[in-house]
Amino acid sequence: MNEIIKAMRERRSVRKFRPDMPRREELEQIIEAGLYAASGKGRQAAKVIVVTDRELRDRLSAVNREIGGWEEGFDPFYGAPAILIVLGEKDWPTHVYDGSLVMGNMMLAAHSLGLGSIWIHRAREEFERQEYKKLLTELGIQGEWEGIGHCAVGYVEGELPKAAERKEGRVFWVE
Repeated sequence: MNEIIKAMRERRSVRKFRPDMPRREELEQIIEAGLYAASGKGRQAAKVIVVTDRELRDRLSAVNREIGGWEEGFDPFYGAPAILIVLGEKDWPTHVYDGSLVMGNMMLAAHSLGLGSIWIHRAREEFERQEYKKLLTELGIQGEWEGIGHCAVGYVEGELPKAAERKEGRVFWVE
């Protein structure tokens, strides 16, 4: 089987990560794969913020937990040490789709490198808050950006989850 299709079949969302940080080279490869995602009219209107700073990662986790309505102590990033945040340019009509393709590419790349990942939502709500708009300004990111998702990345603790059976009746051929 083709290795890309094999990775698509085998990749799973991971909900338990080891605390050790992936190597920078691994993160760079994951990000590069994301930046090669297809985009509307080739605009490449998505950005990635790489969070490996533990303090910022934990602040993001706390606000994500608050938005999600979970109790104190729950980590919506499941212990992943690296968080790759995808942003889409708000005034570009395909920004959500483009950012979603970046997320998909990054999750597949993480799997291909032996790392786990999971897409965590609520980035949109986070980057509507002033403190995170300020973070964008501090990073030199100009304009209006919408959070698309967090790609939580790290080494898997334990075994990868097994795939659920694929549902029937999802493909319709017109020949």
